[in-house]
Order: sequence, then C-alpha cells, then structure tokens
Amino acid sequence: MNDFSTFFASGWEHIVDLNAYDHLLFVMTLCAAFKLSEWKQILIIITAFTIGHSGTLILSALDLIPANPRVVESLIPFTIMITAVVNVVNYGKVGRFSDTRIKYTIALVFGLIHGLAFASGFKFMLFGDSVVLPLFAFNLGIEVGQLFIVLLFTTILWLYTTVIKGEHSKWNLFISGAGFGIAATFLVDALTGA
Repeated sequence: MNDFSTFFASGWEHIVDLNAYDHLLFVMTLCAAFKLSEWKQILIIITAFTIGHSGTLILSALDLIPANPRVVESLIPFTIMITAVVNVVNYGKVGRFSDTRIKYTIALVFGLIHGLAFASGFKFMLFGDSVVLPLFAFNLGIEVGQLFIVLLFTTILWLYTTVIKGEHSKWNLFISGAGFGIAATFLVDALTGA
C-alpha cells in the first residue's frame, strides 16, 4: 500500500467520505462568506487550509508531534464555530479583522489542527521508510477532494443566487449558523465522551 494512486485515493476518500462530515462542514463554513465572484479567494483559502494540514501531516509522519484524539475531537468543532462567528460578525465589513489575508491565516492555522485528525489515518498507512511520495499523494487527494466539495458547494450557491435570486448575506448566515449549531453538538459530544 505504498504507490501513488493508493495514497491519492486514501486522501480523496478521507475528505469526501460522508463520515468525515466535520471536515466537510469546516470547508463549507469556511467558504460561506465568499461570493461566487470571489472564486479566486475561495481557492486560496482552501489551499491555505491544505497547506496547514499538510504541515501537521509532515510533522506527525516524522513523529515530531503527538496527537491526542480527545483534544483533536474537541478542537475541530471549535474551529468550525469560530469560523462561523467570524463569517457572521465580519460579513460585508471593511477593516483590519475582515481582511482576506487574516481569513487565509485562520484557514492555515485551523488546517494545522485538522491535520491532526488526518494524521492518525495517514500514519496507519505508512510502512516504508520514504514519506515524501505518500505525503504528496495523500495531500493531493485531500486537495482534489476539497476542490470537488467546493465545486458542489458553489454550484448550489450559484443556483441559490442566480436561479432563486437569493441574497448572499442570507446564504452566509444560514450556512454559518448551521455550521455553528452542528459543530456545537460535535463539541458537546467530544467533551462528554458521547
């Protein structure tokens, strides 16, 4: 299990798996505040997220950082909740904390946290000495999977704003609110051990 296609497929499956709904929820919440005309920013923010979790995967594969599953299970929903709040509070505002570069930084930092969840599955697959090709293939699979999710998400956004003539501010509020609420239940489950 050490060829490129196997690791690529594992990365792809890890992100598009419906059981990985916490990652799907984060990606959708992360993109909610962006309009279709801001598609370049969407691609950059998703890539920043990928760079973040790739960094964690590298550190984990080299046994440089430990991962406590209980802590990770609590941090991931917390990142979704923070993202949702930032989306709603900063929507349409101009200023230091609404700067897109800050959103990229948040995505990068939160990617580091989400990478801890990817790391346990990835390390389980490693048997050989070389981690470079498997890491690249796994991360590429995750990135392509995320782009696929974003494509579906933006298609629905396009239908909402173009066909139904819905307002983007309501879209952002709904997606961010749903993301916050679902993540809050994940956080309660993680903290109570349910």
